[in-house]
Amino acid sequence: MLDKRRLLYDLLGELPPRERPVRAEVLGEVHRDAYTLEILLLDLNGMEPVPAYFTRPHGLQAPAPAVVYNHAHGGDYVRGKEEFLQGNAALQTPPYAEALARIGLCGLCIDAWNFGERRGRTESELFKELLWKGQVLWGLMIYDTLKATDYFITRPEVDSARIGTMGLSMGSTMAWWHAALDERVQACVDICCLTDFQALIETRGLDGHGLFYFVPALLKHFSTADINALICPRPHLSLAGNWDRLTPPAGLDRIDAAMKEVYAAAGVPERWELIRYNTGHFETYDMRARILRFLSRYLVGD
Repeated sequence: MLDKRRLLYDLLGELPPRERPVRAEVLGEVHRDAYTLEILLLDLNGMEPVPAYFTRPHGLQAPAPAVVYNHAHGGDYVRGKEEFLQGNAALQTPPYAEALARIGLCGLCIDAWNFGERRGRTESELFKELLWKGQVLWGLMIYDTLKATDYFITRPEVDSARIGTMGLSMGSTMAWWHAALDERVQACVDICCLTDFQALIETRGLDGHGLFYFVPALLKHFSTADINALICPRPHLSLAGNWDRLTPPAGLDRIDAAMKEVYAAAGVPERWELIRYNTGHFETYDMRARILRFLSRYLVGD
């Protein structure tokens, strides 16, 4: 597993040193009904500062479980980390900052490259510039998530042994890559973007994903199932719509069969679950209920 994880990371282009220190500046603090919000500026990569939100439930008496929330793409470069606080049209209510706090979880969400307060270039422009420099946009996005996790676990409010990762769409893809590459992640939730690469090619669906999604030479070494197998034996809940063009049904079938074998061989078949709905690319009320039960079970311990 270590060699596969190392190979996967090495495909992500030229990245800053993994061990570089992380620094944080607190820009403000806001008290809301269910949580306290800290507005942060993080130094994660040495290339550009990373705006972030940290949330903690009111009344914490001890370090709490915590979730890295990865925001979606959807062509909305303005929203970024605001999705964590405000939600979006594809998500149920309340927004996840509140939903997580109400079950006792801290949260962290950063603006991904080119989103929110980091916007200003087109995705195409950024992708091309990085390619010339030997860098991969998705690699830098992953790197920031890993370094944000480095920061997250230093927080005195956070129990570093109970860290989860989750997201919708691009955030879903980030969640399963994050969990695959970072063994500190103890639970993974992906919503509407567990996409089998080969099925996407077969259905001519590549243009459904942005340029950020593509990693040179990835298919020479990994399938989607191969990457997700690196999460085992840790709990992984995946939720998908059968009518979602970004996750072709035949690909979901392949991934589900492979993951059932992997988790059964590890002796923990109950820790893998793919729930499918006759819906499109959005979170349903039932998905939300299952997600909160999953996080309560595997992180909170309820």
